[in-house]
Amino acid sequence: METLAAISRWLTKQHVVSWCVASEGELWCANAFFVYDAERVAFYLLSETTTRHGQMTGTHAPVAGTVNGQPKTVALIRGVQFKGEIRLLEGEESDEKRALYNRRFPVARMLSAPVWEIRLDELKFTDNTLGFGKKLHWLRESGAQQA
Repeated sequence: METLAAISRWLTKQHVVSWCVASEGELWCANAFFVYDAERVAFYLLSETTTRHGQMTGTHAPVAGTVNGQPKTVALIRGVQFKGEIRLLEGEESDEKRALYNRRFPVARMLSAPVWEIRLDELKFTDNTLGFGKKLHWLRESGAQQA
């Protein structure tokens, strides 16, 4: 089983991400609906720049977070921990990703919040459906194209 493909199949079916940023010794976390782009290995989400996490992020920042389900049985636990960079999108790139986001979440057409990209550099997928404590790891190659 190819690791990134397995993680991507699961992430494509999810819709809520929790992410955390740090600035000047402060930490803050937020949740949002997201769209996963398996080709870029990135999440796209909407959030106002005036929020606490938006202000702490600025135009870009290191980020870490999770995506997980809410199973009631330990054997069904699946979730991703990640590390990467969050950045505010602008121009055509923002328009393109907003269209993608709006297709998945049509109600978002009513929102004016800007689009952010979380570029994932490291993923750890825990999948107890493959055996208790089974973990799949993925790291972006250091020479990979960066936006």
